[in-house]
Amino acid sequence: MAELGPPAASAENAFAAHLFEDLPARYDLLAEVLSLGQNANWRHELVQHIARMKPRRVLDVATGTASVAIALARATGADIVGIDISEPMLEVGRKRVDAAGLDRRIRLQHARAEQLPFPSASFDAVSFTYVLRYVADPAATLRELGRVLRPGGAMAGLDFYVPPGALWRMSWRLYTRALMPGAGFVLGGRAWWKAGRFLGPNIEAFHRRWPMDRLFEAWREAGMVDVEDEVMSLGGGLVMWGQKHHA
Repeated sequence: MAELGPPAASAENAFAAHLFEDLPARYDLLAEVLSLGQNANWRHELVQHIARMKPRRVLDVATGTASVAIALARATGADIVGIDISEPMLEVGRKRVDAAGLDRRIRLQHARAEQLPFPSASFDAVSFTYVLRYVADPAATLRELGRVLRPGGAMAGLDFYVPPGALWRMSWRLYTRALMPGAGFVLGGRAWWKAGRFLGPNIEAFHRRWPMDRLFEAWREAGMVDVEDEVMSLGGGLVMWGQKHHA
């Protein structure tokens, strides 16, 4: 989900890298359990918005253990480049890519979303998961993601969300503040307890600072048009997508 990165890495990068450094071994299983089985559905929705554009080259940002990269490779004929700031996550991802027989189509490397080591307009599509809460400037990061996307190319992003309805929001707060950290500790130990305690307040604080109208504006400032969103699982997840305008 995140990397320590080169010297230019932000404090947000470093914090995320430290938070998740002990999670890779059981990350995918625990992510499904702690999201009540919804993470796979959200990821599928993200992948479909990329796959329908039939891209030939895709950048998957915050690839982590390569779940989205592998799903993209299976849903398209594209070559995938996955980047992340966490070397431990990437190591697990490379093993999963090899086991899936996709090592010729998926390449994973260490890089930061805010400073991508790729030429402008070098990808047909860009996907990203759980990124914007871990960067210093979400709008600037979206502009950088848009920079490497060719005109007419597709971009799609996934993150957690806060249920808009009062009843579901109350249930969500109970789950994220109490049940999720406890379940994380039982299933994954202290590292998952720490991550569980952090996530709920972090998600809520981010969406207070970046409500939907501000997120839409940031996507448009990044050169994206026809931007849409879908709130998933009664408000637990959010998928956004759009296309880069033609110059």
